[in-house]
Amino acid sequence: MEVVRPDFRPDPALSREEMEALQRDIADAANFTDIFSFDVGRVCEDDADQQRLGEATGASEAPDDPPLVAGVDQAFVDDRAVSAVVVSRGDEVVERVSAVLDTEIPYIPGLLSFREGGAIVAAFEALESEPDLALVDGSGRIHYREAGLATHVGLLFDLPTVGVAKSLLCGTPARSLDEKFPIGTRVPIEADATVETADPGTVIGYALQTRQYENADRYVNPLYVSPGHRFSAATAADVVEGCCAGYKLPEPTRLADSYADEAKAEFRE
Repeated sequence: MEVVRPDFRPDPALSREEMEALQRDIADAANFTDIFSFDVGRVCEDDADQQRLGEATGASEAPDDPPLVAGVDQAFVDDRAVSAVVVSRGDEVVERVSAVLDTEIPYIPGLLSFREGGAIVAAFEALESEPDLALVDGSGRIHYREAGLATHVGLLFDLPTVGVAKSLLCGTPARSLDEKFPIGTRVPIEADATVETADPGTVIGYALQTRQYENADRYVNPLYVSPGHRFSAATAADVVEGCCAGYKLPEPTRLADSYADEAKAEFRE
């Protein structure tokens, strides 16, 4: 897979001020509306879903293949980033690739793509398939400059991307998250003074409850879902919710997380 916007490659040699300036340019160039041709409802469709769809339409098979979706996750071995990309169509894994690169800068909140983005780009460039979309372990528009890891990757490849984060980087929930939510609850995350590039009150993503315990004394924290590129916030949440299948994480990033651990172990050997 080829980089479409090489001018946005994450360069760890840049100064912090230059990195932040580049992120503002990325946010300006990114598109936070739905621009894609696939059916969102079929992103994580399994074989049984396809068969039912075929029967419902009177066809022996579903009319079109589900889209190719890439799950992206990272692991670390000392000062090296191990990036894993798993491409699947429905419940079939089509391709798995990984790449290992040195991390040349320390972890700095908001500048994650400059620390580990090079390994992710290298993994994408090793792909033989052309994904229709990607789910990235990390933030998209929920970012100080609306240019999280998912936005950066999406713009580099002009690929529809969604950011799936386990913690809230910035912004303000439209209601308190200090309660136990049922599965499917969505709480808008709104831009505030911590988001430089968006008007206050702009919905930049959602806290999405994808799994929950029945036991009243235990609870599962929500995911923080945001558009990376060529997705709206609401549709990004639709995609993630449709891919969770009883787990907290969506299946594409679950697969990538597992493969990142495998690649990490192989690299250590």
